[in-house]
Amino acid sequence: MKIYDKHILIISILCMMCATLSGRTPIDSIRQYLPFDPANAGAPDVDEGKALDVKKMSKTDYIPEIHGTVRGRYEYCSTLNSHRFMVRNARISITGNVHPIVAYKAEIDLSDQGKTKMLDAYVRVFPVKGMSLTLGQMKVPFSTDNLRSPHNQYFANRSFLAKEITGLRDVGFSIGYEMKEKFPFSVVAGVYNGLGLYNQTSWHTNMCYAARATFDPCEYLNISLNFQSFDPDSLRMNVYDVGMFSEFYNFHIEAEYLYKTYPIDDFKPTHAVSAFANYDLMLPKVFHKLSFLARYDWMSENYDGFDDILDNFHTHGIERHRVTAGVTLSLVRPFMADLRINYEKYFYADWSKADPNKQDKLTIEMMVRF
Repeated sequence: MKIYDKHILIISILCMMCATLSGRTPIDSIRQYLPFDPANAGAPDVDEGKALDVKKMSKTDYIPEIHGTVRGRYEYCSTLNSHRFMVRNARISITGNVHPIVAYKAEIDLSDQGKTKMLDAYVRVFPVKGMSLTLGQMKVPFSTDNLRSPHNQYFANRSFLAKEITGLRDVGFSIGYEMKEKFPFSVVAGVYNGLGLYNQTSWHTNMCYAARATFDPCEYLNISLNFQSFDPDSLRMNVYDVGMFSEFYNFHIEAEYLYKTYPIDDFKPTHAVSAFANYDLMLPKVFHKLSFLARYDWMSENYDGFDDILDNFHTHGIERHRVTAGVTLSLVRPFMADLRINYEKYFYADWSKADPNKQDKLTIEMMVRF
């Protein structure tokens, strides 16, 4: 929300109370007093750097926007008969413009499982309509599930494909182009250091490259093609990904497949699959919707490309299958406040090698987005 006098919050609350007592719809009644549009609060891309459709900025156009996501959860691991509480995310982002075609974003996670992490920090320029140039640290443009922010996730935990193999941010430069008319599509390509966010002083001879293209061949279908090539240590790996989703009659159906290759014959290619379905039952009062979800995902053995002191490479992730079922209760509007209840059932060939954090568990999570 935009930064205004602190008293605006008190005014907003009082207006909401008056609107409720008068029988009017609270959102409609207080809209004119709020420092943000409640209809857009929590929208998927509301906190990304954007161009302004103005020739000259007014004083209010320079005011940055603040958004945040808080995810608190309780988990019960049925295989270990153990419990825990966790703050999965406490993110704060600041976005704004210094010129109609020059935007910026800075985002920090104050508690990513108890750790503080600087996430996005970039400047974005829009030289012509539809084109964007981004310099700084950002998410690498790869995989639909990987690019979703926590408040846009359908499940409490990401798929193996996004979390174990492709979930990364890096420092670099990207160029993108988007067209929304006639045949909607977008393309983005970038070059990055390849070592993540916290090793920015080293010199590099082997960079990371990534590219992503999305198409909307019809109203109900989105297709994405992704490629990434990176060499974090001494092993260059190439990753290919194709994704597809469709939305119709309150259903969201999505599937994604990943294929990762290594230059060493002893390493078999890594495969990963994620497929899920979501159905939204719209509710008339108090709650906005009740969502029913089911997901299957699988990954084969994965290597991260780092060797040990003896120049030996080791498996970074063992093969596993998982089935997830859940429900999500959304309050007020989509992605503003969600109560997520998920149960994950894992399948291993050898349970003795299973990570304690990656076993059967129940997750009850409350997500708030502002």
